[in-house]
Amino acid sequence: MRKENQSSVSKFLLLGLPIRPEQHGLFFALFLGMYLTTVLGNLLIILLIRLDSRLHTPMYFLLSHLAFTDLSFSSVTIPKMLMNMQTQHLSISYPGCISQTYFYILFGCVDNLLLAVMAYDRYAAICHPLHYTTIMKEDLCVLLVAGSWILSCGSALLHTLLLTQVSFCADNIIPHFFCSLPILLKLSCSNTSLNELVIFTAGAAVVIFPLSGILVSYGHIGASILKVPSTKGICKALSTCGSHLSVVSLFYGTIMALYFSSSSSNSNDKDMIASLMYTVVTPMLNPFIYSLRNRDMKLALGRLFRRDIFFFK
Repeated sequence: MRKENQSSVSKFLLLGLPIRPEQHGLFFALFLGMYLTTVLGNLLIILLIRLDSRLHTPMYFLLSHLAFTDLSFSSVTIPKMLMNMQTQHLSISYPGCISQTYFYILFGCVDNLLLAVMAYDRYAAICHPLHYTTIMKEDLCVLLVAGSWILSCGSALLHTLLLTQVSFCADNIIPHFFCSLPILLKLSCSNTSLNELVIFTAGAAVVIFPLSGILVSYGHIGASILKVPSTKGICKALSTCGSHLSVVSLFYGTIMALYFSSSSSNSNDKDMIASLMYTVVTPMLNPFIYSLRNRDMKLALGRLFRRDIFFFK
């Protein structure tokens, strides 16, 4: 192996959040509670969809995968952040940092693509209700989910393999709570123009194409609603799409905040706040959005509790 492709850094130091030492306990409890809420909330959604046969539909099949992705996405960064806050052991090994970067990109891409697939599902349900079961067959749902995972694996692998080719000579301090790809490239002492080009092209494509699909799907949904401007039809469409629209707004809102904060001066603190929204708050809120705004999920939750009460009696 050529010398320029070898890294002399065996570990990195994650500085974490810019909080005072006396506040570590408070923030540790806060983020631990948020993480446990994320885990329990998304596991509950998966459990409800698995146990209730009434939820064995394309919409909830996709929702179960979104819940699993949100759970995994938070688990990539938050446990390590909590451990660092509690133990003040800030180091992460070079392989651990590369692995964290890979899974962060992987689950972020899957989340993005699944939201686009769910938008297509809502388009088929509202614009073609009579042919919905024919369009959204089980085989197509499995294919769309598998395609999302394969594309995301390919994108994450590409970024990670290119990252392993750059060198880290002396500076191993990461001013963040996880191994962020852009920050790692800034720490590198080798040429990263190819990495930046791939981020700009492949990374942008993973965001732009799904977002375009979502906008086109909801454009057709809006046109379909306007053709029959009845209050009942609008209410039905909102009940069908409201949860997904809320999640999409939250997801892409944090992405835009992350992008604009990264492009501004003195953006490190803003970048961390946007990253916290993206990795902690959004996955935690998604189960509440789908549970509180979705009638089928609330009914399934009620049936589960009644079944447990009856069982214990």
